[in-house]
Amino acid sequence: MKLRGALGGLNLLIEASDTQETLETGLRERQELLSQRVTIELAADADAGALQAAFAAVQAAGGELGRVRGPRQTAAPAPAPTAAAPSPSDVPAAPPPMQRSEAPPTLDSSQTVVVHHGLRAGFRGEYRGSVVVLGDVNPGAELVAGGDIIVLGALRGVVHAGAEGRSDAIVYARPIASAQIRIAGAVARSAEDNMLESMKRMQEKAEAELARLQDGVIQIESYHPQRS
Repeated sequence: MKLRGALGGLNLLIEASDTQETLETGLRERQELLSQRVTIELAADADAGALQAAFAAVQAAGGELGRVRGPRQTAAPAPAPTAAAPSPSDVPAAPPPMQRSEAPPTLDSSQTVVVHHGLRAGFRGEYRGSVVVLGDVNPGAELVAGGDIIVLGALRGVVHAGAEGRSDAIVYARPIASAQIRIAGAVARSAEDNMLESMKRMQEKAEAELARLQDGVIQIESYHPQRS
């Protein structure tokens, strides 16, 4: 974990070695610094529990959460040129660019992945580790993660956290207004009246909610970090 001043606020870097426990301890000792705008930066394999602890610490200190920045990705080097370049007529047409509503390939990695936009109907993403969505997950979108699923907007699509059997995985959103969420082998389906209530709260004021397994049953509760 590294804290450094920035124009208009503070930058918090969550490193690969940081855990939820180390973040809670480290930020508790620096709580007075968090009462401003805080931008969070993630290392390539940052722990989702550490990100959750950072959210709670900033809110408890009365600060403002700024942007969440994912790891910078470096493009693979281009292959060495061959002796003879093919003529234009021999080159197949390039495929059209992938739309946001299309599913990305399954990521063979346990690192935390940051999706830098909301997800529309038709999107399906599968991730070995945890995933953070910087926007809404709309109805008709689906997320499957081996770890946690953290949505910084409203969750109205279908999600499955802890898909590889992790019973300690969580689902976090503002709010959880999904017809179905799964954690490990447990399933929670919202009754229609509960969904309407969630939609009403979402229109009035986005309220953070956290879902986790308790005694084998998914419990969804309002997320109000306590001030220390």
